[in-house]
Amino acid sequence: MDISTGLPLLGGLSPQQFMKRHWQKKPLLIRQAVPGMQPLLDRAALFDLAGDDAVESRLVTQAGTGWKLRQGPLVRRALPPVKQPGWTLLVQGVDQHVDAAHALLRQFRFAPDARLDDLMISYATDGGGVGPHFDSYDVFLLQAHGRRRWRIGRQKDLSLVDGAPLKILANFEPEQEFVLEPGDMLYLPPRYAHDGVAEGECMTYSIGFRAPKRGDLARELVQRMGDEADEVLGQALYKDPGQVAVATPAAIPDALQDFARGTLQSLLGDPLALACALGEVLTEPKANVWFDGAAEVPEPLAGLTLDRRTRMMYDAQHVFINGESYRAAGRDATLMRRLADRRTLSAADLARASDDAQSLLVAWCESGWAHAA
Repeated sequence: MDISTGLPLLGGLSPQQFMKRHWQKKPLLIRQAVPGMQPLLDRAALFDLAGDDAVESRLVTQAGTGWKLRQGPLVRRALPPVKQPGWTLLVQGVDQHVDAAHALLRQFRFAPDARLDDLMISYATDGGGVGPHFDSYDVFLLQAHGRRRWRIGRQKDLSLVDGAPLKILANFEPEQEFVLEPGDMLYLPPRYAHDGVAEGECMTYSIGFRAPKRGDLARELVQRMGDEADEVLGQALYKDPGQVAVATPAAIPDALQDFARGTLQSLLGDPLALACALGEVLTEPKANVWFDGAAEVPEPLAGLTLDRRTRMMYDAQHVFINGESYRAAGRDATLMRRLADRRTLSAADLARASDDAQSLLVAWCESGWAHAA
């Protein structure tokens, strides 16, 4: 992607300009971000997807001043009639199941893959919505079908409605209002309050981004690094030849506390171990993702494309794919980084791969992480 060229998707701004002016700063309304926009899947296909055990879906209905939430899977008979107003179906991670949705999500890769999350489809009947709320992450709201009225505002009062099954703002104070038609898109930075209400039947695509909490990330990193602790720290045992007899045996010795503190400092102080754990955490597939392996893979490979569910990233020393890490250097590292960035390799690319790299790529195809051309 040429990040210096203006894009219709960003209202004529280049990715560089958008990231500098708007990303995590202020909203942007883009008329006809996707000219001639048509839904990537029709209502029936979306309803079928919502009934799949491997798909995260939710049904939101408004009854008077109250709200009801039902978690999927949601088979068709579990959904209200389409002529009934005021209900919304949310289907998460559509990019993992529909090639066209994955291709659309890839248009937003001017932000790092480590931040890009998924594409959610919100189907709503007339008057449907999920109430005024805010997200803790950046989001693009692309209108795919019908019309939706958005009210947005810089909300200072973030108190929520007590007892509601959704995080609905109790005192929403909108500042701007827009009606989005198919192809229009609205970008909102984190914690920017918004409320979208369908005007007739509509579909909205939400392109969301990952924003890990410090505590959650720390927990995952420590757990991941702990799994490799023996390799990083060795098998040294705690020793206390100077330990004296004690009259208070339940007290934890200061020396043991120092040993534990030093152990963690050594573990976290290894920059390669921390970088490796971070890459593995960031590329770990979601819990409902699994891959179908290939029965037969042609060798040598004539071309290769990553599966739409595969997460692949890299840093200066490693290549990461689906929660696993590999040390990489030289020509093979360049090849693997090209694959991660472009998500495909041509026959000419593969001709430059070493035997070890070729074997690894074949193994990924056999696991279903990639597909041979």
